[in-house]
Parts: sequence; structure tokens; C-alpha cells
Amino acid sequence: MATIAFSTGSLHTYGISRAFELAAEAGFEAVEVLIDHRWDSRQPAYLKRLSRESGLPIVAVHSPFVPHVPGWPSDPLGRLQHSAALARELKAGIVVAHLPLRIHAAKVEFFGLSKRPLLLPVPFPVSSDYRRFLLNGLDQFEADEEVLVGVENMPAKRVLGRHLDIHSLNTLDELANLSHLTLDTTHLATWQLDPGEVYERFGTRVVHIHLSNFDGEEHKLPQTGHLPLADFLQRLRQTHYQGAVSVELRPDVLQAEDEEQVRMHLRRVVAFCREHLGRG
Repeated sequence: MATIAFSTGSLHTYGISRAFELAAEAGFEAVEVLIDHRWDSRQPAYLKRLSRESGLPIVAVHSPFVPHVPGWPSDPLGRLQHSAALARELKAGIVVAHLPLRIHAAKVEFFGLSKRPLLLPVPFPVSSDYRRFLLNGLDQFEADEEVLVGVENMPAKRVLGRHLDIHSLNTLDELANLSHLTLDTTHLATWQLDPGEVYERFGTRVVHIHLSNFDGEEHKLPQTGHLPLADFLQRLRQTHYQGAVSVELRPDVLQAEDEEQVRMHLRRVVAFCREHLGRG
């Protein structure tokens, strides 16, 4: 039976304790902790206490996807190693990791002129060590660290008005070379891929799911957008998927400036997931 989890990244503008509290109130069954700029997001004793007090187990740790997190290594492999150690201490069975970058992109925003920032390619060299590790060293790493690393499929980016894949190993054929995957539904939508069809293709390789919808913008509420996520959740139920379905949204989608709106949205998300996962 799938576990309905809440990613703390959905409310990265809030404190970690508040995210746990709201998730518990809404009826979520577990939490995925995103390691980010918040010191509390990487303090095991504190996270254990929040888990115990809220009654929500931590089922996944999301490795930082930016290089500059205080007290954490800047390289992707170092970040993954530290994240695995934290996950092991928290008894979280999954570490979510991003794919390696092929190129970097700089975000340029024109305040008041455009809703979307402009991404410009930046020709900084990207190390291939992390790519080689994912292809050749990940299975041994999982055995040594006693965690599963669910490598996440990544979105298409718009660079100079065109779709561009700034990540390596991000095609379906390349992802098939990895043992365990985190399937992100909104990222699939940027490539016009159906999450149910991709899930069927990868089967038991999928050990974790990031659930959100897409309407031209990523990480929308599951019940609003172009993706048929009701059908997707029903397919998970039919195939007896046993991992976590982690709801990963944006604070603005939850109307984070108004906590009552956040509570309403989270309750509706849980109800949507429970209905279509067949939980009554």
C-alpha cells in the first residue's frame, strides 16, 4: 500500500516544525525532508523529535540540489554521501538524488516585465565523476549505506525560448540503466510524457514518487492541471505500489502567505490521494 507523504520543500518558506505540524493536521502519513538552507533540515536529533511528536515517519531524505548549503559538501557526490548518512540515522529508506548537470544555466529575471525568468546557458565545465558514479558505483553505495537512492527524472528547461535538457542521463533509455528511480510527474509533463505510461515502463525500479500537476507551470496541486493524476494514482493501487507518494508543490500554489489557505489545500490534496489510491 502506498504511503501518502508530504515534502517539506513544498513549504520551504516555512520552518521545518511548521511543515511537520501542517502535514499531520492535514492527514499525511509521512514526510520527505528536503535538505536545504534551513539548519533544522539536517539536524537528526531535531528531525527525530519532530517525527515522534507529529506521528509522521520520515520516509525519504532529498539530497540538496544546490551546491551551497552551509555545512554540506558542494559537490553532488559529497552531498549524496552526507544525505545517505542522515537518512540512515533517521531510518528513512530512500534518498532522492538529482541527475548530473550537462551544462549550467543562469537565471535572469526582469522584474515587472515577465512572469518567467529567462535561462541562459553558462559554459562552466561540469565534472563527469558523478555521472560515472551513478552508472557504475551506485549499487555498491546502496549496499554499503543501507539506503536506496531514487534518482529523479528532471524537467525540460526553456533556454532562449527553446526546450533544453541541461541534465545528463535524462532520457527514458538512459534512466533505464539506473537501479532505482524517483518518478516526478510534473517533470515528465515538461517533456509531454504520461506518468502512468512511464511508471509501467520502469515498474519496480520506481521506489519513490513526487506527485504534482502541470499546466504550463510545474508543481501545481495534483487535482488541477493537464496530467491525469487520478488515473495515475489508481494505476499505482492496481499494481500494488508499496513506496511513498510524496506531494511536492510550490509555496505559492499552497498560498503560503495565508496559513488557513495552506491548511485547506493540504486537506484537499490528502483527500484526492486517498480517494484515488482506494483508501476511502
